[in-house]
Amino acid sequence: MNGFGGLLLFGALVALANVVGGLLLARPNRVTQDAQALRYLIALGAGFMLAAIFIEIMPEVVRLWLNGQPQAEVSHAVLGATTLLLTGYLLIHFFEHTLAPHFHFGAETHTEALLRSSAAYAAIGGLSIHTFFDGVSVAAAFLVNFKVGVLVFVAILLHKVPEGFTAASIMLASGRTARSALLATLVVGAATLGGVLCVALLEARVNAAVAYALPFSAGVTLYVAASDLIPEVNHMERKNPFVSIVVFAGVAFFYVLHRLIEG
Repeated sequence: MNGFGGLLLFGALVALANVVGGLLLARPNRVTQDAQALRYLIALGAGFMLAAIFIEIMPEVVRLWLNGQPQAEVSHAVLGATTLLLTGYLLIHFFEHTLAPHFHFGAETHTEALLRSSAAYAAIGGLSIHTFFDGVSVAAAFLVNFKVGVLVFVAILLHKVPEGFTAASIMLASGRTARSALLATLVVGAATLGGVLCVALLEARVNAAVAYALPFSAGVTLYVAASDLIPEVNHMERKNPFVSIVVFAGVAFFYVLHRLIEG
């Protein structure tokens, strides 16, 4: 499946996962069990995303940037690609820890310390920017080829449920209703679709856009995996050492899926 309709379908699926994460908080008797499952999902997603970046995305980025380049321009092309990766990484750090410093990628509601409404809205705003680039990552990967697209789609999907859970918990911790919490997950999900649409429309006008969007989105994905998810895994490891092992299961999951798609 490819084309504009295919991009919308995969974008809608990852956005829906945000809403599913928020809905988990609508069933109080299940929160503890759901939180335990989210711990493993976070670890699995971290390993899968790291593997996707270094085994699939970055080799594809290098191929795109070196395509047709003379030998003398190789170092310049690689520098351009890696600079975009770093820019994507730093941009998400800026939004999460400068504009929205409360952002926390976990499965804890923090009801013991209610947030001010302004802090909650700032955090949701920062999270929406983050999810916008999730959409950029998915769309840019599919525009390269279907295999890269599927692998990035799975990588993004694995952290979407914890992402939605985070958005809902922020709203509940600020004293908002469950309806407001669900609305927040819809907002961050819609931002994902917005990222998909932007890349799709841009690519329709500038064929070379994907060569810039893919390394930039790889930097965003790297930030999520290395600076959001891995620290959460390290924190959760104190209570459940098995969680850290699931990171390696995520890497193995990527490798198996990579081989199956190639086959």
